[in-house]
Amino acid sequence: MNIPEENPDDYSPSPDEGLWVPETEAGRRLDQVLAGLLPRYSRNRLQGWIKAGQVLVDGEPVREGKRKVRGGESLLVVAMPDQELLAQTPEDIPLEVLFEDESLLVINKPAGMVVHPGSGNWSGTLMNALLHRDPRLAGVPRAGIVHRLDKDTSGLLVVARTLAAQTDLVRQLQARTVKREYLAVAIGTLEGQGCVDAPIGRHPVQRTRMAVVQGGKPAITHYRVLACHAGATLLGCRLETGRTHQIRVHMAFLGHPLLGDPVYGRTVPGLPDFPRQALHAARLGLIHPVSGASLSWEAPLPEDMQELLHALQGA
Repeated sequence: MNIPEENPDDYSPSPDEGLWVPETEAGRRLDQVLAGLLPRYSRNRLQGWIKAGQVLVDGEPVREGKRKVRGGESLLVVAMPDQELLAQTPEDIPLEVLFEDESLLVINKPAGMVVHPGSGNWSGTLMNALLHRDPRLAGVPRAGIVHRLDKDTSGLLVVARTLAAQTDLVRQLQARTVKREYLAVAIGTLEGQGCVDAPIGRHPVQRTRMAVVQGGKPAITHYRVLACHAGATLLGCRLETGRTHQIRVHMAFLGHPLLGDPVYGRTVPGLPDFPRQALHAARLGLIHPVSGASLSWEAPLPEDMQELLHALQGA
């Protein structure tokens, strides 16, 4: 077997290259046999291949490493790139960059783009795009990402291009000096302005959702009415904290979930259908980590939200 010496973990058994279970291995577990035949791989990696159905015994996928072998079987390992490796692969994905210097990038993220790789989204993310635009970001944790937007939320994100800048921005976020303002369309009619000060944590039953829960992390959202339409309200929302789904959870807590929100919203007869939560990160302000200058940026409403507002005005 021709295994390159430079980086053994880059090697994947070829589909044309057969392995055989020695007769002397009869009665042993498949994962133990594979570990002996492919000693350059960790047990975890081999177990992952087995569970993913990428190990074939006599042409049939076997998903249990504890299965005993009889000796003499053919083995085929159809190795695929680990998800973690895909997550760190540079991809040529266009980015709308509003600001760039040696320390920072400010991105206007489109709706539909995942910020950081995770379950079910290991490629095509903002992180993949950043690693292509600036390969040096591979040396910064999370490719310089210091805060996130939900996949279907559009708008402004800041990325640190150095470790020192990232450390400084994280401290600014913790000190609540980073200014983040959003435009949101909520179901129903609200008046004036208000503040939601309610802790957010994992939903006690539906673990994929967040909720206002006793003992959750502190979360504060300020909101003000910008325009009222038939059955919906355009809001300006300012965050003091940055909890997962914060604006979406807080507005649902008030009884006014965001229009189009697939998790916390509801269908309202007479309101336009909208394929995502109507939420856009419109303004971002911070202190430059090197110069100390106060900087701010604005991103106009994306076309889909502009069309939504026109439809609401027409109604």
